[in-house]
Amino acid sequence: MKTILFIALAIVAAVYLAIWIADIRKRRDLAVPDLRDGFIGLITNFFDTLGIGSYAPTTAFFKLWGTVPDEQIPGTLNVGDAVPSVMEAFIFISVIQVDVTTLTLMLAAAALGSWFGAGVVAAWPRRKIQVGMGIALLTMAGFFLVKQLQWMPGGGELFGLTGAKLAFAVAVNAVLGALMTLGIGMYAPCMILVALLGMNPKVAYPIMMGSCAFLLPVCGARFIRKERYNLKAALGLAIGGIPGVLAAAFVVKELPLEWVRWLVIVVALYTANMMLRSAKVERPRAAAAPGAVG
Repeated sequence: MKTILFIALAIVAAVYLAIWIADIRKRRDLAVPDLRDGFIGLITNFFDTLGIGSYAPTTAFFKLWGTVPDEQIPGTLNVGDAVPSVMEAFIFISVIQVDVTTLTLMLAAAALGSWFGAGVVAAWPRRKIQVGMGIALLTMAGFFLVKQLQWMPGGGELFGLTGAKLAFAVAVNAVLGALMTLGIGMYAPCMILVALLGMNPKVAYPIMMGSCAFLLPVCGARFIRKERYNLKAALGLAIGGIPGVLAAAFVVKELPLEWVRWLVIVVALYTANMMLRSAKVERPRAAAAPGAVG
């Protein structure tokens, strides 16, 4: 069954790459990623592979350095991190035991949720994305805080689910897949979900890595077709992310990440504040635009 899952993942990745390469060839704004773009991809995907998540740090870099317009950040995150996420999934699904039926259903649900989520977010105006990402980052910080303070069950020994628990997990993962398109990372909420359902904490890794590996190409393709992403920054995430994943998975493998997680919470709160402040500045412009209401 894992072999079938790997084949499906390879097909999804190949189709996604074909769509992205076709878009790159027709784009006239192609710019080669610089060292800064690659650095963002390297660092964020390095810690992503170790279970920290990449969306909040990446968004913070984009806002701090002004490399990506706010309205293009959700698409850039999902388009650029798709390839590194596929690599993470192959690694973690291979080495960590998990019930394949549970895994397959949760991955499919996440991909389906992301398809609908991307269709909505790709059509949003700039200010709505700023507000949405601000709220998403605050929510993500809350999830990380709950995990850091251990305000949740420690998990159990289950490697798979059945019945009502499985149905609940699939439904929640579909929602998480939709929220990924806006910038709420999968990792912290997925770890909380796994713990609440009594599963072994290690099971969270193939579930969250696999979910991202399927949902990012699916929703990334929608952002590509809508041209709602920054090509230069997305290429930087993909190119820098590959060695970042490999270094974390095969060289470093494990780090004491307690203080890094606290830093991510601070970064998420800081970036959320920046997004919401940008939305406040944008509001008069939106109201003054032709056809604005209210």
